[in-house]
Amino acid sequence: MDHTTEGGAVELRRDFTLRSAFSLAFAFISPIIALYAIFGLGVLTAGATFWWAFPVVLAGQLLVALTLGELSSRWPEEGGLFQWGRRMLGRAYGWATGWAYVWTLIALIVATVYAASAFLATLIGIDEPSTGVRLLLALGFLALATYCNTMGARPLKIFVIASIACEVIGSVVIGTILLAFHRENSLADVMSGFTDGGADFAFGPFLAAVAIVGWAFIGFEAAADIAEEVEEPEKNVPKALIWSLVLVASIVMYAGLALILAIPDLPAVIAGDVADPIAATLSGELGSWIVRPMMFIVCTGFLAGTVAVSASVSRVVFAMARERELPASGFLTRLSTKEAMPVNAILATSGIAAVLLVVAVLVKFYDTLIGLATGGFYISFAMPVLALLVTRARGAWTPGAWSMKSGVSLTVNVLAAAWLLFEVTNIAWPRDIGLDWYVEWGVLIMLGLIAVLGAITYRGVFKREPAEAPATAAESVVA
Repeated sequence: MDHTTEGGAVELRRDFTLRSAFSLAFAFISPIIALYAIFGLGVLTAGATFWWAFPVVLAGQLLVALTLGELSSRWPEEGGLFQWGRRMLGRAYGWATGWAYVWTLIALIVATVYAASAFLATLIGIDEPSTGVRLLLALGFLALATYCNTMGARPLKIFVIASIACEVIGSVVIGTILLAFHRENSLADVMSGFTDGGADFAFGPFLAAVAIVGWAFIGFEAAADIAEEVEEPEKNVPKALIWSLVLVASIVMYAGLALILAIPDLPAVIAGDVADPIAATLSGELGSWIVRPMMFIVCTGFLAGTVAVSASVSRVVFAMARERELPASGFLTRLSTKEAMPVNAILATSGIAAVLLVVAVLVKFYDTLIGLATGGFYISFAMPVLALLVTRARGAWTPGAWSMKSGVSLTVNVLAAAWLLFEVTNIAWPRDIGLDWYVEWGVLIMLGLIAVLGAITYRGVFKREPAEAPATAAESVVA
């Protein structure tokens, strides 16, 4: 079957409902990934008081989600951020947005699967896995996520929903048990950084904690990346991205507080003497038997998150290739015969992620990729948010089916832009954290490399205008 419209543009199926679009965004953010990947580092950086960075980041990201919700309603097109930048400030701006976003997502895949390898090793009984073993486990994890993405929309939705059930049970149920029966620390400990350290703490360790927690609340825009596959996207996509952020954040803050209050030896964790504070807390309070079942839940959450990120990046690549704005565009826009899935884009992005994973581990710049994955998101968010301010200033903004009142919308847009500029600076700032210089400067270095590579690629793609103008995203959508 040829999945094209009468005009020759590629056609995608609307196989996602509001619930399944919400589920994909939820799995992308993932309470497990959001909390487990940063918990130890957060406590090490700012003690128990690091928990307050969660509501701070949530407040800022909610402003962003509301702004992106309006954009997704106005232009419910595959590729989300890329399409919005292109619509508002032109081809070059949209391309730069898409380019930054694609590499951010690929870096996130690499960071996620390598982080997951440590939990997978514990699950299968390897206590201290070597770097080589972790690399093999991470590659296997990536291969499984890629396979899940090529199965089609229905199996993908079933897997994601099942994974979410595991995450909610693991986070909410375990959190409730810890809060009810295993509190070792007081709420005063959660405030101790502010009460003991004052302004020095607030503008030092706590700001660093806000940068770290920036990792926790990204990915809600994934619902917009698949907009052309969602029923009534102008209404459902904004709801999916906003409510996925709110629900995941609520679960993360609840489970995070429960873990902090249940840590048996909080001073030892703050001093960095406990390698895995979450596993130590669970085994110390609930017994060693809980570790393996929890590792299964954690691995399931990481797998679902990897699947969701892989789905998002493949759709952005597909959207850019459909506009003939990437090399090998014809190959990347080809859909599978049965499911109309962008299988070539899925395989290509997973292949690039696999190569980058191997290089990152061998050259030892994995920590730098984590910084890029976080900072890159805030830059990618900032580009359409700032573009919307320019569009408003030009008097060219027309709201979609889902929008806020005019005055509220403008205020939220301005505050979202301010928050993103602050957080980009906060994340990229080369703090002295006792690591190698290239790690401390890692975000700036990686962004510079991506910009140089982007300039070369852009020049190569656009050195000649195509003989025929590409079909616009709007023309290629079939309801």
